Amino acid sequence: MKMSRVCAIVATLGGVFVAVAVPFADGTRFSDFTPLAASAGPTADESAPITLGNADFEQESVADRMTQLAAGAPNTGAWDMITSNESGPHKGRYLFTVFETGQAGVQRTDLRSGTTDTIWNSPVGGGHVSFDPSYWTPWGTLIVGEESWCDNPTGCTENPYGRLFELKNPIDAAPVFNPLTAASNINADFAHQNAVPRTSHEGMAFDRDGNFYFIDELNGGNLYKFVSEGRRGKDGKGDFFAAGQSFVLRVGDGLTPNATGPYVWVPFTDESGAALPGALTITDPSGVKSVDARNTTNLAAFKGTDYQRPEDMQMQTLHGDEALYVTTTSTHEVYRLDLERNRISLFVSRATIDLATGLPVGSAFSSPDNLAVDHDGNIYIVEDRNGGVDDDIWFARDLNDDGDLNDPGEGIGRWASNGTVGSEFTGLYFDTTDRRRAWVNIQHPTSGNDRTIEIRIPKR
Repeated sequence: MKMSRVCAIVATLGGVFVAVAVPFADGTRFSDFTPLAASAGPTADESAPITLGNADFEQESVADRMTQLAAGAPNTGAWDMITSNESGPHKGRYLFTVFETGQAGVQRTDLRSGTTDTIWNSPVGGGHVSFDPSYWTPWGTLIVGEESWCDNPTGCTENPYGRLFELKNPIDAAPVFNPLTAASNINADFAHQNAVPRTSHEGMAFDRDGNFYFIDELNGGNLYKFVSEGRRGKDGKGDFFAAGQSFVLRVGDGLTPNATGPYVWVPFTDESGAALPGALTITDPSGVKSVDARNTTNLAAFKGTDYQRPEDMQMQTLHGDEALYVTTTSTHEVYRLDLERNRISLFVSRATIDLATGLPVGSAFSSPDNLAVDHDGNIYIVEDRNGGVDDDIWFARDLNDDGDLNDPGEGIGRWASNGTVGSEFTGLYFDTTDRRRAWVNIQHPTSGNDRTIEIRIPKR
């Protein structure tokens, strides 16, 4: 074990590798924990619902839906992904999350004042739906997307969704209050970025070269890359999403689902974002013309490799190399794209060792949904399961940073377990300005009171 990543003594106990944390000079890290042997049961206190693998970690509810409703804020719940303002003069002051409902919205939490505001909300049900992703751009805006699209071999014209939106003034957008009207969002600079083809959006990521990655959340969904025609410079000028070329990932001939090995990026639009000959352009019920990514990349000329409900994406940089991790919920797997060598490999499956037992994790690991990375580059995997029953966050221990978990002492371990009945964990996010702080959402609980929970490592 490299002392630069986590300071620990690794011993064997009955053939099981056990990590005994030795505190760093500057304190404990989130990777210092004892893997939980089982999921937590139901909690009696939804304001502190998490069982953590380190008893010294603290948790606090920093926002909840019922408080928002009582204050007159429109809030349809199902709080999903979390990000913060990762750049700018107030870096790290705000959290942003979205409502994954039939009347989607965006909210902002001011960590300094403790105030949470809805800053954009669909004026009517069905106007904008199922916001899932919530990502900060390198130029200081917020992007969100709709996790809703449809299958049609001639192009999806049945609904107006599958869109990516950019909120260009996330810090300055004014709060929105009930009742919602057509003028409620007048202060929000909120735009459909139509050069990005339509899919069921969830995972999104940027690499250091400014390429944008996204997925189609579907059994048989694909992985995509968008290369901006006029990439925004460091001065923040220009419109990254005004035009660009989209590609789909293909391994081999693209006909083998869940394939690993060398991959290529197959273009299906030109550099302006227009469909290449044979690709599908649709006009939606609102009269907006777009490229249909999902149905285009099922065509032979543009065939992408199918994965089973790819959901979240997470970029990791170690030793100067970038890797992109992707969850596939239906096959209970996590894949790793080596962006330097253009290879995709399997990172986690049910054959991966459970750090608590030393045996393959099996069905204890199920429906991986979200991903997160801490300051040390460690990957965390969030399950889409039942709170109070079997909903956990798993830590991936890659001791030698080789991009697999096949070496002695490596595997995954339960880092946290969710006790809120009817809910699921979502949106785990590690503070980019403070290595001792993270947040996670408790989504759609039976109580209806979605929450953002802060997790802290106290200073000793």
